[in-house]
Amino acid sequence: MKTEQLGRHILVEYYNCDEDILNNHKLIEKLMVDAAKKAKATVVESVFHMFNPYGVSGAVVISESHLTIHTWPEFGYASVDLFTCGSHVNPWIAFDYLLEGLKAEKSESTEIARGMVDKIRRYSNKDLGNITYKPEEEIA
Repeated sequence: MKTEQLGRHILVEYYNCDEDILNNHKLIEKLMVDAAKKAKATVVESVFHMFNPYGVSGAVVISESHLTIHTWPEFGYASVDLFTCGSHVNPWIAFDYLLEGLKAEKSESTEIARGMVDKIRRYSNKDLGNITYKPEEEIA
């Protein structure tokens, strides 16, 4: 049985990363934007913040959802969310790119199906017709 879903959400823990990379605001933003592009996502905007004394948080908004990161350079640790919708974007490509780019020695990840079509239909108060992650005319 095929599972129909609107999106894929990968929750990632990267361990033993390069501490200098994790504390480099501009490099973290570049890695995240490049990860989105490599996964074939359409980048809309990115917002990143450098904390004092260290650490970076940021989001890359993509047409297909978002990629976010929070870094703890003092622990060599980064927490990343890779949430994509549609079938043409592959969040695992972004995962692999960031694993290498952050120079992580270890990672753990969990993939969660988002927007389960069966549940959307079951809980809806109206007939939804064909459910896709974008209106049909935008997909063509």
